Amino acid sequence: MGRRLGGMVLAALLLAGLSGAGAEDFQPARPGRIFQFPRDHGAHPDFKTEWWYYTGHLQSAEGEAFGYQLTFFRVGLKKPDQNQKAGSAWRADTVYFAHLAVSDPARSAFVFRDKMQRGALGLAGAEEGRLKVWIDDWLAEDRDGVQHLRAYRDGIGLELELSPVKPPVLHGEGGYSRKSAAAQVASHYYSIPRLATRGTLTVGGRTHEVTGASWFDREFSTSQLAPEQVGWDWFSLQLSDGADLMLYVMRLKDGSLDPASSGTLVDPGGRAHHLKLGDFNIKATGRWQSPHSGAAYPSGWRISLPKEGYHLTLQPTLKDQELRPGGRSPIIYWEGQVTVQGSRNQQAITGQGFVELTGYAGSLGGRF
Repeated sequence: MGRRLGGMVLAALLLAGLSGAGAEDFQPARPGRIFQFPRDHGAHPDFKTEWWYYTGHLQSAEGEAFGYQLTFFRVGLKKPDQNQKAGSAWRADTVYFAHLAVSDPARSAFVFRDKMQRGALGLAGAEEGRLKVWIDDWLAEDRDGVQHLRAYRDGIGLELELSPVKPPVLHGEGGYSRKSAAAQVASHYYSIPRLATRGTLTVGGRTHEVTGASWFDREFSTSQLAPEQVGWDWFSLQLSDGADLMLYVMRLKDGSLDPASSGTLVDPGGRAHHLKLGDFNIKATGRWQSPHSGAAYPSGWRISLPKEGYHLTLQPTLKDQELRPGGRSPIIYWEGQVTVQGSRNQQAITGQGFVELTGYAGSLGGRF
């Protein structure tokens, strides 16, 4: 009962944070920020919400293929008072939660776990100035330029080392990413689109030695969704010609797309090219209805970048890659591994990626 009650309290705190309570105490995202790495891999407590988002594609020594997601979220409930020395060690001004998911297409299996903890008593936290974020024994940490991930719960887990192949890429206007044309909704947003990955993955009662490639996304912000917005579709693709592509479209209540939707094409040398909504087209090719939540999601896509000559077809490796984190972190969304087939300037191209679909299973509670 105590553990259950603790989870209910944490969920209530999280919902208060996601609803924008106390947002006026935090700093909004503004143009002109000067990013510094690796400093900006660390926490930004002046902003209400941020996340460290890892997705990747792994192959075992036996030739089996897997996808993974590990995400740490920080939600500020109250801006920390740096001058206040006294007080209870139990007092929490921040909530942390994390999602771990593994896709195992060969066995038609998708499994996920989650964790949630308050930022008190050392149970969870994130350091400023360097990458170190943790919840209990789940961890993402930079050690001499190599990012280390560790997470394990109830039969699934991973322990990975990620070495950047490309430098950090700033999205939007120098890392200032507008999310609404009609309101001041924005984040600071960057990615490391390719990281060589090795380590171990545990799933289905077996532990595999694995290698592969990962994608690291970072956003920090104080914004909520604009009133007319219902969610977003996000794409991250690693292509066989050495390019990487990130796209997001913000969906409005009337079914249209917010003109602020945008993306970034990263060339093989790591140079970023900003894409406006008119520079790309995304068309769903199918639908999938979750037997768990009842939500209907797009499933399969055609993406074209006419000026760049790309015409790509995306297919999920599994239809069911919906995360439903047990009510403790009350956000249901689809986050799935996809394969890519297509062409650039009529030359065949392949690739791999992830797609995130939010707002199809109800309100996001203002998360951004």
